[in-house]
Amino acid sequence: MTVNATLLEITDRIIDRSGPSRSAYLDRMRAAEGKGPSRAHLSCSGQAHAYAAAGEDQETLATGTGGNLGIVTAYNDMLSAHQPFETYPDVLRKAARSVGGTAQVAGGVPAMCDGVTQGEAGMELSLFSRDVIAMAAGVALSHNTFDAAVFLGVCDKIVPGLVIGAQVFGHLPAVFLPAGPMTSGLANDDKAMVRQKFAAGECGRDELMKAEMAAYHGPGTCTFYGTANTNQMLMEFMGLHLPGSSFVTPNTGMREALTAEGAKRALSLSALGNNYTPVCDILDEKAFVNGMVGLMATGGSTNLLIHLVAMARAGGIILTPEDFSEVSDLVPLLARVYPNGLADVNHFHAAGGLGYLIGELLGGGLLHPDTKTVAGEGLENYTQEPFLQDGELTWRPGTKESLNTKIVSPLTEPFQKTGGLKRLSGSLGTGVIKVSAVKPEFHVIEAPARVFHTQEDAKAAFKAGELTDDVIVVVRFQGPKANGMPELHSLTPMLAILQGRGQKVALVTDGRMSGASGKVPAAIHVCPEAVDGGPIAQVRDGDMLRVDAVAGTLENLAPDAADRPLATADLSGGHAGTGRELFVPFRTAVGAADDGACVFGW
Repeated sequence: MTVNATLLEITDRIIDRSGPSRSAYLDRMRAAEGKGPSRAHLSCSGQAHAYAAAGEDQETLATGTGGNLGIVTAYNDMLSAHQPFETYPDVLRKAARSVGGTAQVAGGVPAMCDGVTQGEAGMELSLFSRDVIAMAAGVALSHNTFDAAVFLGVCDKIVPGLVIGAQVFGHLPAVFLPAGPMTSGLANDDKAMVRQKFAAGECGRDELMKAEMAAYHGPGTCTFYGTANTNQMLMEFMGLHLPGSSFVTPNTGMREALTAEGAKRALSLSALGNNYTPVCDILDEKAFVNGMVGLMATGGSTNLLIHLVAMARAGGIILTPEDFSEVSDLVPLLARVYPNGLADVNHFHAAGGLGYLIGELLGGGLLHPDTKTVAGEGLENYTQEPFLQDGELTWRPGTKESLNTKIVSPLTEPFQKTGGLKRLSGSLGTGVIKVSAVKPEFHVIEAPARVFHTQEDAKAAFKAGELTDDVIVVVRFQGPKANGMPELHSLTPMLAILQGRGQKVALVTDGRMSGASGKVPAAIHVCPEAVDGGPIAQVRDGDMLRVDAVAGTLENLAPDAADRPLATADLSGGHAGTGRELFVPFRTAVGAADDGACVFGW
């Protein structure tokens, strides 16, 4: 397959830029590889401690030659997407035994739900939880008793954190095992309409609660295409899932078979056998470029513009906002999944899903075909889909035609000629906008600013009837250093109502929006952030701002804006309570959103 020349240029530039840091990382991984199987180097006392509670696996661990699989789990039963992981360890242990190995839960990592914390103080811990998860995964694997690892995680910060942790132990093979999406409930568009009615005072909380419970009704990920499901897409495009496994629903025979196969596959890739494939060799520059292509082709979550940068840096690979922008200009939009359409991820999967899209992009030269994956050499493996035949798991070629062209389109007839994300730059700094769900008539918004320092103040102004004209709502002091860069998704119903009234409306913020944000143009991740002296701190009420997703510009048109003093805000009230006092070192050490908003000094 011939790879597009521009994609090759982007990749070569990333390889060249990352040379020193990537080489240093790989040197560390090769040194770890050279030490051989980990538990063989432990003292007898150390091994006895590690095997004391292993039951029937004790003897195999102490005297056998089979691999030991470390399970890093994000299980809790408060997250619907993670509740199915409760039963995975037993499935994984049985699968490991069937191939002469063993499996142990190495450790757990926290997993919070952004849907629960939207608009609440806990959301200010959300982004930082990614780096906590990475550290917790590192602690879990630090006992050095494992020959391979599987990672159980799905949602927003969990998968990026686990990928960072996996790369720190990059000399080990790693397979990521999802739980799959919940079955379809109340349509996402209908749910959004009820939310808007409630925000406008047109229905009561009882009707809102009924709609929400009908939408979120069982185990599995939320079915819209937000950050959680974007994570699952990336794990296939980057070769860490088994092919076709991302969107298989929980508690089915296929889901259990894929889970068991994940354990066997991880052990088969260990240094004890002849097919050694450590995660450091899978997650190279080409794999990250493939991830960016998948992000643009599917109109995925803006959160991954932060997470992919952090994930890449953990492996010594340096991505920049310009890389994402150039990939977005090159790759067309091939998926329409809510909020970028009416379909949910179950409909998307049934229409051909990731296997079909990967095949289309490979055929058009828009993916690197020669990457290593947990399924073997080459991304072509991910055009296949799993089947159960006489109770045995097998893979067959997937569809080569879209089964619903309103949901997934062929490369020759894309929904948009460019990807779903656009970089912005100008006198207000740099930022990003998700345009895949924004109508073309809203791609350029020029309107007076109304400035707020909290989302609560913005909502209060709306409820007081103050936002009746065209407006660009500016919510600043929401960056990673200020308060952990919370998502501001609770503003979405308010902004959608203003837009529905015929007003020109947009959002500008140094914070984040939900991965499912869509119809209202939002310039987010603005850098430098206000607390760092960014120009967003110089905006005043009434300044004419311009958000231009066509030209890729973000401007304050007020002629004297650059000469003004910087606004300040008293942030102390938001630095304690709901665990926020524990994260003072994070707010102090965190880097800019452009650099992955990471606390690690890569």
